[in-house]
Amino acid sequence: MIRIVDKLLLFLYSLVVGALSVFIACIGFRWISLSDINELADELYATSSFQITFIVIGIVLFLMSLRFFFVSLHRGGAASAPSIDQRTDYGDIRISLDTIENLALKAASKNRGVKDLKVRIRATDSGMDIVLRAVVDGEGSIPALTEDIQRSVKEHVEEIAGIPVTSVAVFVANVIQTGTVKSRVE
Repeated sequence: MIRIVDKLLLFLYSLVVGALSVFIACIGFRWISLSDINELADELYATSSFQITFIVIGIVLFLMSLRFFFVSLHRGGAASAPSIDQRTDYGDIRISLDTIENLALKAASKNRGVKDLKVRIRATDSGMDIVLRAVVDGEGSIPALTEDIQRSVKEHVEEIAGIPVTSVAVFVANVIQTGTVKSRVE
């Protein structure tokens, strides 16, 4: 949500700066005369509604400039991505939570009967909690299938990432309806 607001603010800010640069270029090329600028300034100072409008626009542009300044100082990208950090004898290892999610999805999707998966990872001090939301085909035993999913996800993630998995919860959200084949009568 914040990214969308920042993009909208940047768009508006770009429009204002663009219009201001065109105005300054027009002054530089003398398409707008000094007398026109003086008349505009006299009108601005004569009407209080113009003054209030310019004050508000100035404050809003200043606040937008501050926002963009702080956003530019903020370190983004991979350095701030949620990850699990480990220290080894050779240095630090950072594994993003997206990587763990993809490992869990890969392991769970190998189980027969699983049709749709979504995963959520939560890192704790003792390891990771993995929550899977699955849609199954309903052809086999759901308790046996969920147990197979839990086992395969836990083993795969621990083997590949080297991070202990404290729990794997499987939520069966739905059973896919298999389409019945209708015979054609001629």
